[in-house]
Parts: sequence; structure tokens; C-alpha cells
Amino acid sequence: MAAGERAAEPLAELSHYVVARPIYSEAGFQDENERRPPLPPTLRERAQAACSCSKKRAFQITKSFLPILEWLPGYRVKEWLVSDIISGVSTGLVATLQGLAYALLASVPVGYGLYSAFFPILTYFFLGTSRHISVGPFPVVSLMVGSVVLSMAPDENFIIDGSNATGANSTGTVVDTESRDAQRVLIASTLTFLVGILQVIFGVLQIGFIVRYLADPLVGGFTTAAAFQVFVSQLKIVLNVSTKNYNGVLSIIYTLIETFERIGTTNIADLIAGLLTIFICMVVKEINDRFKHKIPIPIPIEVIVTIVATGISYAADLENKYNAGIVKSIPRGFLPPEPPDVSLFSQMIAASFSIAIVAYAIAVSVGKVYATKYDYAIDGNQEFIAFGISNIFSGAFSCFVATTALSRTAVQESTGGKTQVAGIISAGIVLIAIVALGKLLEPLQKSVLAAVVIANLKGMFMQVFDVPRLWRQNKVDAMIWVFTCVASIILGLDLGLLAGLLFGLLTVVLRVQFPSWGGFGNIPGTDIYKKVKDYKNIVEPEGVKILRFSSPIFYANIDGLKSSLKSTVGFDAVKVYNKRLKALRKIQKLIKKGKLKATKNGIISEPGITNEAFETDEEPEDNEDLQVPTKEVEIQVDWNSELPVKVNIPKVPIHSLILDFGAVTFLDIVAVRSIKTIIREFERIDVRVYFASYQDNLISQLERSAFFDDIVRKDIFFLTVHDAVLYIRNQMTCSDSQDPIFEKISLMQESKEPIEFTETTRTDDELDVQEEAMRRLAS
Repeated sequence: MAAGERAAEPLAELSHYVVARPIYSEAGFQDENERRPPLPPTLRERAQAACSCSKKRAFQITKSFLPILEWLPGYRVKEWLVSDIISGVSTGLVATLQGLAYALLASVPVGYGLYSAFFPILTYFFLGTSRHISVGPFPVVSLMVGSVVLSMAPDENFIIDGSNATGANSTGTVVDTESRDAQRVLIASTLTFLVGILQVIFGVLQIGFIVRYLADPLVGGFTTAAAFQVFVSQLKIVLNVSTKNYNGVLSIIYTLIETFERIGTTNIADLIAGLLTIFICMVVKEINDRFKHKIPIPIPIEVIVTIVATGISYAADLENKYNAGIVKSIPRGFLPPEPPDVSLFSQMIAASFSIAIVAYAIAVSVGKVYATKYDYAIDGNQEFIAFGISNIFSGAFSCFVATTALSRTAVQESTGGKTQVAGIISAGIVLIAIVALGKLLEPLQKSVLAAVVIANLKGMFMQVFDVPRLWRQNKVDAMIWVFTCVASIILGLDLGLLAGLLFGLLTVVLRVQFPSWGGFGNIPGTDIYKKVKDYKNIVEPEGVKILRFSSPIFYANIDGLKSSLKSTVGFDAVKVYNKRLKALRKIQKLIKKGKLKATKNGIISEPGITNEAFETDEEPEDNEDLQVPTKEVEIQVDWNSELPVKVNIPKVPIHSLILDFGAVTFLDIVAVRSIKTIIREFERIDVRVYFASYQDNLISQLERSAFFDDIVRKDIFFLTVHDAVLYIRNQMTCSDSQDPIFEKISLMQESKEPIEFTETTRTDDELDVQEEAMRRLAS
């Protein structure tokens, strides 16, 4: 027990601290501790630093542009190679299938999905900073590409006379699918090329920070809406129901309406195959997730289902016997590179901007998850360059936009992938599919591919359950999630993302424009100051009000600062001043009528004379001619006492106001001017204004804005609130001790006994004194 007590003694001593130091104002602190403002480098120094080069710096720049030089020399062949091979094979099989499936979302022939799963990996292997993400198509981005493709190349543009074609429909017209598909591939590849150019520009300009504006709630709402859009787009493929290709505002509603109007034409073989695929994939994925610690390699259910479905479709001849929709044709080998159609850039620039940002945001978000898990860094600007060059390169080979997919990346990581060597091996598997296996997949039903896409949307749909949690944690974030989701469903993915981004920025503006504020008080015996409303034992210093404003102060919220000042002090400084001037006018009139008398000791009523200056509080305030000229004479007025005129003057129970600027990060010129005006408004009603807990950069801003002058000096700025309170207390104590017999004269001094004056007649000198008194009262 004694040992325990001895061990507790040092802890008790460390639980308190005592500090003895001077009370620091800004001026006093700078005098005692010389301030050394940082000197900005000159233009010559900047030029020298930018142009200087050494072998070490050149190698660092090269490694930053080619991250492979950073991680490949340290590759552990014996430890990592086998794991990367296993991971690459597993990921390659999934990437092959997803490439085919996501091509349906991009509205291009399915074979081009294989190209999109192959080419981007080749360049990202050298340029990317993430070691674990699997580069290739992603459903949300593929759907955004598809919306552009459908808007620029709808079926209506390729209708030909059915009399000259085999299999003409009842309307006598058919769609020239060959020309349509060629045009759509050209549009998708041109869009990919433009997206790549934008991403490279963003990376070179070092604006990778732009992804920070895509907050997690915004991304969650957007991807959930995208999952719903993907589901609707694939539903008609599962049902094998033909509808128009709608695009733009309310397109998803129109698609759903037409799908259900034509649901009677559903192909039963495609529907059964799709439903079975969805059920089997979701069940096996759930098993993979629940038993991931026991299963060394996740079951590649998509690959298994695809192989089985292809075999069944080929054996049962589903296309001819049941009119099932199959893939039909997958190009074998590679197409020669083609230049983009530059003339289309103007039509797709807006969409390409949003696709570039979304694709980058998804890739970096996924990459950061695994970078944090395995303790390495992701370079946001280099990722922009890596994906930009990948998209430029793959756009020349008829691919659509590449990013990463969470499910495919999870397969690559969970199967033991350590580096992008796994990614390049997965590209090899896709290459085998392109060169040799493409023909074998031609009997595969499209409904199976669509079902695989739908089964992979489970994770995105589950994000809906984040909303109740967000609502409990932060209602604003929950509203951003819901708004972005609804807007993206109704307006489309591109406009919905823009609307969600603007709504998110609006909430930030509103939170800055209407920040938290409150009157602060002192916890007795400490230098700690907390909100008066939040604690019971808080004590406000006598005659002092402390306001903390928790926001930068600029033109949009300066009115909020003024209103919070009024609420904290309990009066309006301008109104108080005007009321006092109004009272002075009344007093001046009474003095001229002989009903009041001004002396150097104050204003008093003549004995036996009735005060006729009564004015009701409801009388409209007269703002004309309120400025009474001032001049110093020896007189003191207690404005908080009863006055000889019935003017409702708000009481001013304080003599000092402290503004706690600890949470103020910057001031604009409007704020600086307004704060200086506030100081003057309070000074003229005898309330001193002080500033505390400010940041050093605010002083520099105020100096540059010509804030300080003969009236507003640095000695009203204090390092802490407690410094300011102690300074005010010392000032009040010193003032009382210097003038102990000073007393405030009540202006309502109506004595029953005659008061003896030095002179009974009002001479010209006395009138001058009265005028002087009036001028002093206005000060």
C-alpha cells in the first residue's frame, strides 16, 4: 500500500502546473521577443532553385515520374513472385469476364471490353504509385462513357430502309448495327483519349487536391445512384427486352417505364439464365466474404458461371431454339491503333471533365485504402499522370476509360498480390483471352454478363445503410449523401455529380457564413475560458464580455459577427450612441429654456421647475442632426442612471469587450474595415475592445491592411484571453486608486432644498460652460 502511495505521489505533482510570466500584449511580446518575419525568396533565388540540377535531384525527378524505379529494385523475388503469379492469374480471369460485361455498360461490342482490361495495365505498371489496385473498367465509369456514346450515336441515326435488308421488321426499317457499333467505338475511344489528356494536364498542374472536394458522403451517394443506373441499364438485357436508349434528365424513369410496358416480350431463357447467375454469384460471394480467413483463394464464381453458361448455351443451341441474345462475335487478335476524332472533342468536353475526375477519385480512394494497410504512400498528382497516359495509350487501341474496380482489386490483394507484377500477369491472362479464347465465349448469353454486373453491385447498394449512421453522426453529411444520390438518379450521373458537388460546397459556405459563437467565461482559479451556457460554474469577469467567433471572417459572415456581438453584450452600440445624442439634444433645449443647468460638475435640474421633456419610448427615433460637436471639459456622466429627459437609453453594463480570435484563420479587407468600425462604435460609448488568442498571420494581414494607427494600436492585442482579462483588471484597479474621490453625478439630481451656485445669473461665461458641457457629454 505504501509503495502504491509513493508511486502515486509524482502523478499528483504532475497533474498541476504553475506558470509565472508577464501579461503579454502583442506589442509587449514583440518587444521582449524579437519577431523575425520570414523573408520571401527573391525572383533570382527562385530561378536558381528551379534551374539548378544535380545527379541526385535528376534521379529523384525520374523516380517520381517512373515509380517503378522505386519499388522494382527492392522486389523480393523469393517471397513475392509466387504470390503475385497466383494473384495475377485469379485477377486476370475476373478482369476478362468483367471487361466483357462492362462493355455492355459502355454501349460498345463486348470484345472491346477485353482491350480495355488489357492496355491500361501496360502503362500503369511503369507510372502508377499504387502496388495493389487492378487497373481496368469500372461499372460507374463505364456507364458514364455509355451515356455519352448513346447521346452522340443513338440508334435513330443508323436506321436504314428494311426493304433492302434481311430480317426487316414490321416498320420496314432496321438499324445498321455495323455502322452504329463502329461509330460508337470511335466515340468511346475518342472520349478516352480526351479524358487522358485532361488527367495529364491536371497532374502536370499539380491539382490532385481537386479530389478532396469529392467528400466520402458525396462519393457514397453518387456511386449508389450509379449502381441504380447500372441495374436499370442491365435489367432490360437480363429480360432481353428492347427499348429506346434514353439519355439525360429522367432517362432512368423513361427506361423503367418502357421496360415494364414491354415486359410481356421477355425471353424466358435469358431471364432464367440471368436470375440463376445473380443468385449463384451472390451466394458464393457471401461465402467468400464470411469464410475469407479459411479459404486461401476466393472462389472465382464469375469465371465458373461464365464457362458453364457458355457450355450450356452452345450445347442447347439457345440462340436458334429459344431466340436467346448471345455475344455472337468477339474479335480475335488486336486492331491497329487509330487516331481520335478531334472534331468530337467539343461535344464531349463537359462529360470528359466529370469522367476524368470520377475515374481518378475512385482509383485514388481504393488505392489509399491499401496504401494505408501496407504502409506506403500514394502520390495524387502522379496518379493523375499515370491514368492520363494510360487512357491516352489505350484510347488509341479502341478502349474505353479505365480506372479500378473495388471487387477486382480485392481479388488481387486477397489472393496474395504484393506489387503491380500481379497486375501485369493479369494482363497476360487477358491477352490469352484476346488471342485464343475469344471465339469460345461467343455462345455466351448477354443476360449472363448483365447478371454478373448486377451481382457485383451488392457492395454499392449496401451503402444505403450508411445514411442512418451518417444522420446520427453529422446531419449535413447525410443530406449531402441523399441529395447527391437523388440528383444523380434524376438528372443523370454527370449533372448529378455536379449538383452534389455544388450542394456540398454550399453546405461549407453556409457553415462558414453561420458559424458557432458564444459568450465565454472563466473557470474560477484557472486561466481556462469556456462557453457560459455549457458549464454551471463559469464566471464572467465583472464588466467584461468575451466573444469567441469560430470561423474565418470575411464579407459573407461579417453581419453574423455583428449580430453575435449584439447578442453577447446585450445592446447595440450604434443605437446606444444615437440615443445618447438624442438625449443631449433634449438636454440642450432644456438648458436654453432654463430648466436645466450645466456646470463643470454635471447637468442638474433647477429647483422647483417641472421637467417638460417627457418623451414616450414608442416615439419614432429622429436621426436628424444627432451629431453634437464635442470638446474636452471636466465632466462625467453616468449614462446608466436616470436622466432628466425621458429617452429610453439602453444600459451599458460593461466597460470592456474581448474578441477571442483563436478560431479565426483569415480576414479579408471587408472584415478588417468592419472590425475597425466596431472598435470605434464601442469606444465612443466608453467600451474598450481587445483581441486575444489570434494567430500570427492575422497580425500580418492587419498590418498590410493599414489597420493600426494612433487610435488602434497593437497593445489591445493579447496572446491569450487570460492576458487580456488580467490587463483589464489591473487597469480598472489602477484607475480607481488614482482618483478615489471621483464620483459620478446623476443627471436626475432634483433636490428639495435650494442648491447654492457660484453665480445666480447666467452670464456669457456660464453659457460657454454649458456649451462645453454639452460637447463633452457627446464624447
